[in-house]
Amino acid sequence: LKPIQNPKSKIQNRTGASPRHSVSTEFVPRAALPQPPIQNPKSKIQNGIKLCQALGPAAPYPIKGLDCASGACGEMGWDAARPIPWQRYAQGEYVGHERLRHVDHYRIRVDDEIEFVFRLTRMESSQPYQLTVGDEIRVESLSDATLNRDLVVQPDGYITLPLVNEVRATQHTVPQLRAEVERRLKQFYKEPAITITPVRLNAQLEDLRATSDARFGFGGQSRRARVTPEGTIQLPALGNVPVQGLTLMEVQRELHERLGRRFEGMEITPVLGTRAPRYIYVVGEVRTPGRYELTGPTTAMQAISMAGGWIYGGNLWNTVVFRRGDDWRLLATKLDLRGPLYGKRPCPADEIWLNDSDIVLVPKSRILVADNVISLLFTQGLWGIVPFSTATTFSITRFGAL
Repeated sequence: LKPIQNPKSKIQNRTGASPRHSVSTEFVPRAALPQPPIQNPKSKIQNGIKLCQALGPAAPYPIKGLDCASGACGEMGWDAARPIPWQRYAQGEYVGHERLRHVDHYRIRVDDEIEFVFRLTRMESSQPYQLTVGDEIRVESLSDATLNRDLVVQPDGYITLPLVNEVRATQHTVPQLRAEVERRLKQFYKEPAITITPVRLNAQLEDLRATSDARFGFGGQSRRARVTPEGTIQLPALGNVPVQGLTLMEVQRELHERLGRRFEGMEITPVLGTRAPRYIYVVGEVRTPGRYELTGPTTAMQAISMAGGWIYGGNLWNTVVFRRGDDWRLLATKLDLRGPLYGKRPCPADEIWLNDSDIVLVPKSRILVADNVISLLFTQGLWGIVPFSTATTFSITRFGAL
């Protein structure tokens, strides 16, 4: 039996203690007392997940770590480590997680190479077709077979027929042209009975298609273009088209707007062929300073790793990153990478993402700077000019002789 505190008991301490400190005289068996839950490390459950549950024979043990996304109020230390889902794919971790996309919208920049795929839509036109230069038609007459012939619309927009000479064909539909030819021939025939049949239409559209036709080589009806330093591309019949800073969808809308003013029935689809190269520069106290290509998301510590790591005497406390803004203005920030690179800070705020043309500088430490100064002034400088050791030896020898 064990006495317990019972705040509901009416019997209080005789010393006048408050009911808050009263002790009940009731005795309750220990088995009737509320017992704490049994702590079994093999059956801990957190948020419905058994922390010690094995993922399989390839990942039999839980991994403790930190989720840095939960450290919004400041950096977390190793003392905040807890079991986290570290090996969700077990032996398939090398494949990598799908993760989030790199950017919401990719925007075209200088030196990007874009492939433009041309396709005839074969859709019914909303407007009657008007003849254009280069179209081929067939003129036939039931009254006079000598009028029968195939004609091509001339560069000036006219066709030539016997008796009536030149007749304007462009900006006319086939029925309109037939009516005009019959009107003129009625001076010579009572009933000309003219029939005009289209033989080859959309000549200008076919010419545009021919400039991008690679079906007999490599590819189909496509054409590649590289964005110039002024941010434009050149396409047949469209000339210079500004695309700098546009998405592929915006480029397609711009091309269709320009193309629709001259042609109908052609669709252009831009496809990103080759991205412009992106580089970072790692200089200072690293093993292999130089220029490195950015092929994916890269952080400051990854950049130092690409350069072979830091060397003895590098000032990781004051790592500097220089950056150019969108208008080419210069930006700079200072990072403290010593803690994370020495394994002291698991969630460093200084582990930032790098941008194209960033310069990562690992400067010399103060001790190394002082050592260089001493070396330049004495070892290679003043010490090499004035032989202090010889002068001192001579003086001591002469003093001894005296």
